Amino acid sequence: MKARYELAVIGAGPAGLSAAVTAAAHGVDTVLLDEQSGPGGQIYRNIEAIPVRRAEHLGDEYQRGAELVQRMRASSAQWIADAAVWALDSRAELGVIHKGQARLLRAERAIIASGAQERPVPFPGWTLPGVMNAGAGQILMKQAGLVPADGVVLAGSGPLLLLLGWQYLRAGVAVQALLDVQPLANWLRAVPQLPKALLARHYLTKGLRYKRDLKAAGIPMLHGVQQLSAVGGDRVHAVEFRHRGRRQRVDTGLLLTHFGVIPQTHLSRASGCRHRWDATQQCWRPATDPWGATDLPTISVAGDGAGIGGARTAEHAGRLAGLDAACRLGRIDVAQRDRLGRQDLSWMRQDLWIRPFLDALFRPPTVMLRHPSDEQLLCRCEEVTAGDVRRAVGAGHRSPNAVKFFTRSGMGPCQGRQCAESVAQLIAGEMGCAPGDVEPYRVRTPLKPITIAELANLQTS
Repeated sequence: MKARYELAVIGAGPAGLSAAVTAAAHGVDTVLLDEQSGPGGQIYRNIEAIPVRRAEHLGDEYQRGAELVQRMRASSAQWIADAAVWALDSRAELGVIHKGQARLLRAERAIIASGAQERPVPFPGWTLPGVMNAGAGQILMKQAGLVPADGVVLAGSGPLLLLLGWQYLRAGVAVQALLDVQPLANWLRAVPQLPKALLARHYLTKGLRYKRDLKAAGIPMLHGVQQLSAVGGDRVHAVEFRHRGRRQRVDTGLLLTHFGVIPQTHLSRASGCRHRWDATQQCWRPATDPWGATDLPTISVAGDGAGIGGARTAEHAGRLAGLDAACRLGRIDVAQRDRLGRQDLSWMRQDLWIRPFLDALFRPPTVMLRHPSDEQLLCRCEEVTAGDVRRAVGAGHRSPNAVKFFTRSGMGPCQGRQCAESVAQLIAGEMGCAPGDVEPYRVRTPLKPITIAELANLQTS
């Protein structure tokens, strides 16, 4: 790893791979950094080493990542694996931990392609052993071929539940039930968006195929589920819920949940770029132009980290950000950038036709987002409950940062990644305002755990 580069791309998912390849193709001295040992990000995790049979279980969309990784390997971009970025400022100076060595890396520009994270939604029993995010189940399948041996219940809302259920079905896993918590109001909200969504009907037909195959396999698919809870003692033993006015129970030792995804914004917020509340996707996202540029002259954001659009949209966004970096670094002029990016801009707009429909259809129920019971943990790291947050709000602490000071929520190892959204939603519910009116946690360096020894041996040049 050199001390200086013209461009640093953070994250080797579809956006980061495309950005690095595009910029390097125009002569930009580019480094691509990622925490994983291989390129692909979460979407294409382990794509270079996965056995053929397992890749087939995951489907065509997953296998698409192999070509992206091959292009990166053939490019002049320098790929650095096992590199955790623990700092990023407005001058595109990065703090990186690589092979136990902390160092500062300077770039003229940085493209953040950190992707998305699953939306944390607390519900009764969500911290029991045996309750995991659906994304974690998919990671275990991609990385190590591990799948549930004794059955699984999938619950929540979002396309990933259908995809994972379909992938498990192909891998021979017994899916005991798929419990969808989306309320009827979501369908009423989504129907007006359907005509535009039909313009991107390949996404709809793919989802319908997943549902058809799951139904044909006899897997119970219950819609409009309410009062979801995981029950057990030392671990989860069952899932209980209300469906069509009747309380039901499914015995299981494994519950995988998913409530949609939101942008990973720790890096973009640490750099100081402006963010805005997206009421449609119910999340904060960096304010970017179509090329991914932020209000900071050295920082761009590409892919799901700038707003949820999916893997193919992220590819287009990465190429656009790479072209814009090449332009700003003097390799091409604005006219060339616009000409070369015209097709990706058009394709990206077409891919995003489906988003208003999906965002409306799979929006998590407001009651789950904003009204958890007092005993539910919101911050797992510091064991802060919803009741603790309510008492803090009642004592006059009316922002997440004030609540953080009063309760220590968001001060654990994950630094708020798993509680920031829940705390903000609860505060909004208590104050009777929109979540966008609630200031999010401030993000401070270090963004990743770093030891005193690593700091003491920090390389600055």
